Amino acid sequence: MRLLVIDTATQALSVALLEDGTPVGRFHEIVGRGHAEALLPAIAALPDGGRADAIAVDVGPGSFTGVRIGIAAARALALAWGVPLHGFSAPSIIAAQAALSDHQGGPIVVTITGGHGELFWQCFDADGRTQHGPIRSTLISDLARQIETPFIYGTGAETLVTERGAGTAVTLYPDASAWPLIAALPGLPPSPIYGRGADAKTIAERALP
Repeated sequence: MRLLVIDTATQALSVALLEDGTPVGRFHEIVGRGHAEALLPAIAALPDGGRADAIAVDVGPGSFTGVRIGIAAARALALAWGVPLHGFSAPSIIAAQAALSDHQGGPIVVTITGGHGELFWQCFDADGRTQHGPIRSTLISDLARQIETPFIYGTGAETLVTERGAGTAVTLYPDASAWPLIAALPGLPPSPIYGRGADAKTIAERALP
């Protein structure tokens, strides 16, 4: 059983080919906004061109563009190969990675860089798998007053720790090869989790008072 895992929800481009849960090929690099150009070549460079029996894709939240790029590629490959496709969330895989780091116990708070002065965030138990509440998007200044845990994880960790002036930031990007850590979690629909309203508005919406 081979699984192709695609993650473009953050500044990292991460893809992995897993065989019975064991990585047989992996690409992980901080590309910033270069996902569109680098994703398909990264998949093609995997063993057998990344060909798999199923596909898992990060559905966000994170970069609106990055999330859409990853899902579009995953949908196209799933259709071309005739294989099932399911999603997973960015906070879930970061939390699972955090649980294996030097976490000292207690809740795991995952933060992901958002926009408009906000961070996406979600809390988990120390096991990194049990969620506490939904994914939220909150102003950094407000979140700094709400979150008191000493360790903050994710791509927005440094920003939050700097804002509140205390704690330890552990910058973590989703790593596709870590997917086995969340394999037991229910799969999500392969549709974007944006975490907040889209920046773009229709003409009708802009006309509203």
